[in-house]
Amino acid sequence: MRRPTLTLLPGLALALLLLGGCATRGQSPDAPRAADDWQAQKTRLEAMQTWELTGKAGLRTPEDSTSANLDWNQTPYHFRLLLSGPFGSGRSVLEGREGRVSLTTGEGRFEAESPEALMNQRLGWSLPVAALGDWVRGLPADDSPHRMNRDARGFPARLEQDGWTIDYQDWMRVEDLWLPRRMKMQYGELNVTLVVTRWQPETSDA
Repeated sequence: MRRPTLTLLPGLALALLLLGGCATRGQSPDAPRAADDWQAQKTRLEAMQTWELTGKAGLRTPEDSTSANLDWNQTPYHFRLLLSGPFGSGRSVLEGREGRVSLTTGEGRFEAESPEALMNQRLGWSLPVAALGDWVRGLPADDSPHRMNRDARGFPARLEQDGWTIDYQDWMRVEDLWLPRRMKMQYGELNVTLVVTRWQPETSDA
């Protein structure tokens, strides 16, 4: 896999954010976490397949840094990511369902059978895009080896998988779930910071 360079940052941002500041109902970012909270909610997080996420992502390489706003809507059958800000065209939409993914930018509309195939088509390389939907919930992807370190309360602190290192730096409580509020992801010299300002999860027992 080619190492990402600055000229590829706009497309890289779209791939990294396949995963999304106003508050949402039940959101309590400053509530204390308890030692047994993670194990109590882990099964629900694994089953959670529908959410809306709003936030901001920053990308940094040795040559430059940039950021963008994001809105991510996920269901079991469809996803839609809206990316806006300094990433080039100003507004990009990545969306799809099983078997078909499309990317719409100021340069036009592009399609492929999967996010990874779309990256290969547009960038010439790919990332473990499917894993990001697990990482953003604090979970490892289930299709490759990983190493997980936990903090004193049992929450994920650092995840290493597929060559990436993900540090979970802050959490927010949304209704009765703890979800990541700030994550740092590193792959070689590429650094990505994701700050979530709004989580709206839907769980089967909600």
